[in-house]
Formats: sequence, C-alpha cells, structure tokens
Amino acid sequence: MSNSISEIRYAVYQDDDVYQREQERIYRGKTWSYLALAAELPNAGDYKSTYVGDTPVVVTRGQDGAIFAWVNRCAHKGAKVCRSNRGNSADGAFTCVYHQWAYNAAGELAGVPFRRGKDGFGGYDKSFKLSDHNLQKLRVESLNGMIFGTFADDAPELEEFLGNTMVYNIKRIFHKPVKILGYAHQFMNGNWKLYSENSRDSYHGGLLHLFYPTFGIYRQGQVSRGETSDNGFHTVFYVTAPKEKVDYKSYQSESNREMDGVETLQDPSVLGFIPEYDDDIALTIQSIFPSVVLQQIQNTLATRQVLPKGANGVELIWTYFGYADDDAKIDQHRIKNINLVGPAGFISMEDGEAVELCQEGIIRDADKTSLIKMGGDDVRSVVSPIGMDENGVRGFWQGYLNLMRE
Repeated sequence: MSNSISEIRYAVYQDDDVYQREQERIYRGKTWSYLALAAELPNAGDYKSTYVGDTPVVVTRGQDGAIFAWVNRCAHKGAKVCRSNRGNSADGAFTCVYHQWAYNAAGELAGVPFRRGKDGFGGYDKSFKLSDHNLQKLRVESLNGMIFGTFADDAPELEEFLGNTMVYNIKRIFHKPVKILGYAHQFMNGNWKLYSENSRDSYHGGLLHLFYPTFGIYRQGQVSRGETSDNGFHTVFYVTAPKEKVDYKSYQSESNREMDGVETLQDPSVLGFIPEYDDDIALTIQSIFPSVVLQQIQNTLATRQVLPKGANGVELIWTYFGYADDDAKIDQHRIKNINLVGPAGFISMEDGEAVELCQEGIIRDADKTSLIKMGGDDVRSVVSPIGMDENGVRGFWQGYLNLMRE
C-alpha cells in the first residue's frame, strides 16, 4: 500500500480486496472491538447480537454473571444460532433452528438431536464429542462496563491497547453504574473509514454543523484539547464549557457562516447543560479504533458502534445511556438533549451526508488522494484552538496502515 498518513488513496474506500484484508488484519487482528455495555446485559441469561467487522457475534451473560462472546454460526451447517437483536434465554440455552444443535451461554455445545441415532439407525460415530464442536469464542475484557472482544490470542491486554489517556476518559464517563435510555440505527452509503475520519476531525465542527455556531455551543477557535494515543489508533477531544452566559451574537461573529434567519429556539432548554463531573468539560468525543465512538455532548451520553457493511456501506448504532441513580427529571433532560445528536440530530445529521458525499465524489478515481495536512504532518496531542489541525485523522491512518502492512 503506497498511502502516507497525509495523503490517502481513494482506492482504500472502495476496493473490495482492501475491505477483505481489513476483516483479517484489523477486525480479526490484534485489536479490541467494542461489543456492548454491561448495562445491556444486567441479568443472567441476557444476550445481545452484534458484529466484529462483518462477523456476527453474540454477547451473553452466564448464570454465574460472567460475560462471554462467540461467533453466531452453528458448528453444524453454519446457520446463525441467535436470530434476535437482544433478549434473555431463561435456561441459558441457544438453539439453532435448522437442526436443533443447542449451546450454553459460553458457546459450548450442550446437545445434538439423535446423536446416537434411533433404534440402531443413524447417529454419529462414538468418536463424536460435543466438546469438539463448540462455537468459536472471542477473548472478552471489560473496562468500567464497556465490553470489548478480540479474535487474537496474542492481542495486548485491553488497557494496554487503549493507553492511559483513553482509559482515563472511559473511567471518567463510566465513573458509576449506568442505565440504557434507548437506541438509534443509521445506515450510510459510504465506507466505514470515512466515518472514522469524521469522528476524529474537529476541523469540520464549526464549518459543517451550523447549529453549533448559531446557538453558541461551540465556535471555531474555541480552546480545546485533542489527545491521540501513542499507537495512533484512538483520539479524544475535550471542549470546555463557557465560564459565563453565552453571547450568541459574538459566537456568530467568529463563525464563517450561521443558519440563515434563525435567531432563537422554540425550546432553548434543549441546549441545557448540567455539570456532572469534577471538571468544566462540556463535550468529549472519543474515537476508539476500530469500532466505537464514546461521546458526552452537553448531557447526552452515548456510544456509537461503527459496523462496516461492505466497501460502500456502514451502519452506526447509537446506544444512549444515563446514570443508574438519575431521577426522572434528569432522564427527561438527557432524552431532550438527544435531539442534538443521532441520525437526525440538530448537530450530527450532516455527518451522514458528508460521508455519502465523499463516497459519491471519489468514484472511479482510485489513484487520486485526499489531503490531510491541516496543522502539518503531526499526530501528537495538542492544546489549541479547536478545528485547526487534523492530528487525530492522521493518527487513525498511522495505526490503520501499520496493521494493514504487517
């Protein structure tokens, strides 16, 4: 691959061979993919269907409380064993509908109909052992309720893969138990890496998302901190809350554009911010390679799971959560804040369109390249006016290319 971290050939967004290589080198390689929140599996027997790359995976909670993950593919004929997005298996069993092979929560084969035949006919040879036909298991590790899995026995430990900075922000957000508020699904006709770039790119924030400068949540030039992990894979942006009442007009004067004809919101409480942490941070967007974004925007807390769907498609699953000890008033406040983000959010709805515009624009010209040189060629962490560099995007490509060239 001839790409540099500052100039990426458009072929990597559209080539099927590149996509297949990603599945092996990245999603089946020495990385940890986000699977679920522990709060989605509160009880014994709970399960959730998901993906690592494009491989179907099920995450379960066993009768002893342990978390397991296994490939959702029967060892007999390859059919999907679990056909529901989430639920509870009261007896801890998962049975393939095709030939009724049954597995326990750990993915171990527990029963096969007519294994010894009937009336002396059929069945399997005496050498057939249930333990030889378990489902393919993943290594699973959790960090403060975020569950990750890997196919690689030689992948580093989860916290080593993430690095200290990323671990700190996960522990900051998940500093106490959480509860699930809801979900949203979004499909984009664009490559998964275009969205991965987007979530690491503060450059576009005050330019593409006009709601930001119009209503004073954010402005180009606002001081921020962008931190990139040593391996380049992960990035987190921090933006501090204004220390005084916002003057929307002054924010607009610092912006290149704002929303035409919009002066006020019908319900300005949608912008409400209630300090919840021992800091003055109002916004964090943490991009964890290769599969998830963890966000705190105002009081909206969410994970965004990034799932590749071929070279030209990506699915985004938003999981909104709050804290387990939130009262009804705080729950409603968080739910109102959700209007800012998600597939149709006042802020984030343009991201999906941007991904699709890029995918449409690069068609055919596979040898031409993007230009990722805002702020130079650096990938280091910086404290600067927000939107003045693309360090996080270059960091993504540094980690990506290192894996793909191995």
